[in-house]
Amino acid sequence: MANAEPKLIRVEVAYARPDEQAIVSVEVPEGATLEQAIVQSRIQERFPEIQLNTAKVGVFGKLGKLAATVRAGDRVEIYRPLLADPKEVRKRRAAEGKRMGKGGGDLEPKAG
Repeated sequence: MANAEPKLIRVEVAYARPDEQAIVSVEVPEGATLEQAIVQSRIQERFPEIQLNTAKVGVFGKLGKLAATVRAGDRVEIYRPLLADPKEVRKRRAAEGKRMGKGGGDLEPKAG
């Protein structure tokens, strides 16, 4: 006689802002998707800015798809959009470093 109840597995759903982080532990049926785990965690009630249709998600720092299946012990992560393009930030820092590195800036020796 087969058990009709699906086996439950425990996963965590994580989201972080600069001022607040949350990790919510939930039990989902085996075979559940990342999206199902996020919805079941109700984390969007605490962080209404989360838009699942555009948010990037992943498991343990590796990007994934909302339709991917979670496994017991997974940490499902919801990523915030970047505020600045990392390549542009590096270019700007490198350019500023070059300007500052030549001649020590605009300080002149004091006379006398």
